[in-house]
Amino acid sequence: MPVKTRISSLSSCGDPERLPELPPGDEQRLQRAALHLQQKLILREWLRDHRLQHHYQRLLAVEVASLEDVYWLEDSRASKILGKDWQLWSQARQNLPTSKAQLDALKAQLWSTVVKSSQHQDAWTWGGMLVVSVSVAGLVTLAAMTQPSLAPEARHSLLQYVTGKYLLPANCKVQWDWKDPATVGGTMCFVVRFFQRNGQPYPICDTDQFFVEVTEGTRKVVTISELGSSTDPNNANIAKVKFTVRTAGQYKISVLIGSSHISGSPFTKTFIPGPVDARRSRFIRPASTVICCAGTPTMLHIEPRDEFGNACNFDDDEDPVKGYRVEIFDLNGEPIEKLHHAIAFTYDRANTRVAVTALFPEPVCLRAVISYLEQKLPNGDFDIIVLSGSDTTLVHKNIASRKHNICYEAKLLSIYGTPRSKPRKVLCYVGPKQVTIKEMILKFIPKRIATFRLCPSTKFHFLPSLPTQPHGPVFIIDDGAQPKIELASRDRNIIAATFTHFLLKNIGGSETFKDKQDFFYHEVRKFHASYYHEKLALKVNREKILESSIKATKGFSVSDWCGNFEVTFQGEQGIDWGGLRREWFELVCSALFDPRGGLFCTFHDKHQALVHPNPNRPSHLKLKHFEFAGKIVGKCLYESSLGGTYRQLVRARFTRSFLAQLIGLRVHYKYFEQDDPDLYLSKIKYILDTDLDASDSLELYFVEEVYDTSGQLSKTVELTPNGSKVRVSNATKNQYLDALAQQRLCSSVKEEVDAFLKGLNGIIPDNLLSIFDENELELLMCGTGEYSIADFKAHHIINGNSAEFRRVLAWFWAAVSNFSQTEMARLLQFTTGCSQLPPGGFQELNPQFQITAAPTFGNLPTAHTCFNQLCLPDYETYEQFEKALLLAISEGSEGFGMV
Repeated sequence: MPVKTRISSLSSCGDPERLPELPPGDEQRLQRAALHLQQKLILREWLRDHRLQHHYQRLLAVEVASLEDVYWLEDSRASKILGKDWQLWSQARQNLPTSKAQLDALKAQLWSTVVKSSQHQDAWTWGGMLVVSVSVAGLVTLAAMTQPSLAPEARHSLLQYVTGKYLLPANCKVQWDWKDPATVGGTMCFVVRFFQRNGQPYPICDTDQFFVEVTEGTRKVVTISELGSSTDPNNANIAKVKFTVRTAGQYKISVLIGSSHISGSPFTKTFIPGPVDARRSRFIRPASTVICCAGTPTMLHIEPRDEFGNACNFDDDEDPVKGYRVEIFDLNGEPIEKLHHAIAFTYDRANTRVAVTALFPEPVCLRAVISYLEQKLPNGDFDIIVLSGSDTTLVHKNIASRKHNICYEAKLLSIYGTPRSKPRKVLCYVGPKQVTIKEMILKFIPKRIATFRLCPSTKFHFLPSLPTQPHGPVFIIDDGAQPKIELASRDRNIIAATFTHFLLKNIGGSETFKDKQDFFYHEVRKFHASYYHEKLALKVNREKILESSIKATKGFSVSDWCGNFEVTFQGEQGIDWGGLRREWFELVCSALFDPRGGLFCTFHDKHQALVHPNPNRPSHLKLKHFEFAGKIVGKCLYESSLGGTYRQLVRARFTRSFLAQLIGLRVHYKYFEQDDPDLYLSKIKYILDTDLDASDSLELYFVEEVYDTSGQLSKTVELTPNGSKVRVSNATKNQYLDALAQQRLCSSVKEEVDAFLKGLNGIIPDNLLSIFDENELELLMCGTGEYSIADFKAHHIINGNSAEFRRVLAWFWAAVSNFSQTEMARLLQFTTGCSQLPPGGFQELNPQFQITAAPTFGNLPTAHTCFNQLCLPDYETYEQFEKALLLAISEGSEGFGMV
């Protein structure tokens, strides 16, 4: 054999070109030699650990060449060989494991140390010990370790390390498909190339424990990895990693093989906001009506955001206000060109906001629309009332006044939708909590016509002045809970401005849910500031949790309810450091709100159904139980306002109509779809879809038939005066359905709701609750919950099997895996009508969460809450899909964002 192909030592095995094939017999001989050498190296490392390495050659001379041989060396021979080190040897041998599994683990650990101590191939030529005189045609790879569960370094054979024919993380390289910093929103991709220690490509596979983790702070981003290539062998050593970033910031990208980072890992990458998106930008205005003073500038702001809600940044050479436009209309909807310059845009670089300055020369009532690149901002449509200087002073005087008898004359034009043939003179009282309309009987006896709570749901609508209307400007007051009232008053602008200022004072100056929540907690703490959160002993019986809790708190004052309950369960030992109190809250909520308890009920026999006050409750459950339930909810809200470990969530899934009644909203037939889906599908939807005027088979009258548990008609309730004689027509079907909702969802449980509110408002003032809508109130009381994506994936139904839908479905899971808890709450509210899951999670949803292919392309996803069904159209790209899904759940879930 030519000298250049001879292999005289293991160190010369590093050249792969010098490794020809071996005959089977020679291969086996060489494998035995390699294993024998490996055992010697493990023995040498063990001796080094016990400071006995200088006896290595003597032990080899007496045929001690492995750890197994140490067991069989007689003490008499060992004492002669070791001499004064006999005690060290004896102690080391006693510490050797006695089982084979433990011995294998020790050998793997020692072998791993041997491997790690080798920094380059030449280190394997330890004098003449490693010389292997093999003058054959070549050399094969040495035998691998027989234990696949050992340490990574010990899984490879000796020759693999010698030749460098194994995956080395330090040799792997990353190729980025973008430049840093990158813009959020796109599908980011990078390629990892894998190499052996000797620099040759390494074909990556699933067993190599390749792992990528992308994080921003504590938040993880889901990644998709594609290993190798099934068509191109030249790409067998690459992995493509894809992920989507929606939140701007610094991200850490860790690329690991097993527990070892590849070269340069972890990497830090910066993602910056994208261009301004009108749909996500926020116009920060105090309320739906902006109040200005003639001749005095009023400053408002716009927060430019990209399509994912990130605050936009601008370079010095960019014009941040380019693209913004304002249109001003009179109350007839006609544009007023000459006033468009009255609103100007400038950029506040210090706060990264666009400043909107409004300056009008004279008093007027207008409507304005602000858009960006011809697309209206979500809350960019608003009314403007421009007051004179004297009127502005009067409004501020009204707000500062401690008197609640501020009133202005007006004419009542219509009520209950019926115009008055002759407008009546009324007085409009505006106070810090309500707007009251009264008329004077015999000119000195006040009679209340209507009262509107001063909250965001109460709206003023301004109508154009007509020449035939001599009583002054016209406006409508509507709170969504009672019939609208149409009034005319020369003091309309002062009334509306006073109302708006009182409203802003009540809700803390902003209408976003987060700001309202912060204001609510602040005001609750302020309201109870005179009460100390001191410890208050509460002893209850676990077996009779509801009755014993009512008895224990029977004499509690508001001050006591604001105490820090220290709960003790009768017959149980334990000190309450917070855990017992939290357990008590959960047990009491379960006893109160679980439909099996009887105090609350569901409209259909499904475990996950929303709960509603039970008008047919068992006889032992009284109105005092509803009052106690209200106090428990109030206590949870108060504890949550203290923050930290005191935060308590109400463990219940209330109907939307019940939540609406807590904040004074009018109940209408659309609540049936979420609260009573069986009735909605069988009756409500049928009536809506049926032509009642042409139908002879369906005769409906304004009555509600009430049946007992056996199905027998027990009574008939007229929904309107003489309702049994008024037939429902197409023109009145909505009125009939609203009256039905009022009877079933509201009037039948009026006493129960009033008792609940009595307990709740004893701790939480009603004016604070009224700043939320029903969906926001649920999030305030019940929180967003904890959602398991694994539970979601395990319990859902798929309707559709096309290749296009499977692709969209994969996008759906990738998007949902990156959702925040709030976004998951929005998805659930959008699809099921409630942000809360049943106690058993997605498994107990009935019907189960359904994901269905929609026969459309590029539209927004839709949902059917009565079926818990989400319908997903097809899209061209993942980016389009994610954008549409986020928009749908944000816009489709009422109660989020600006009002």
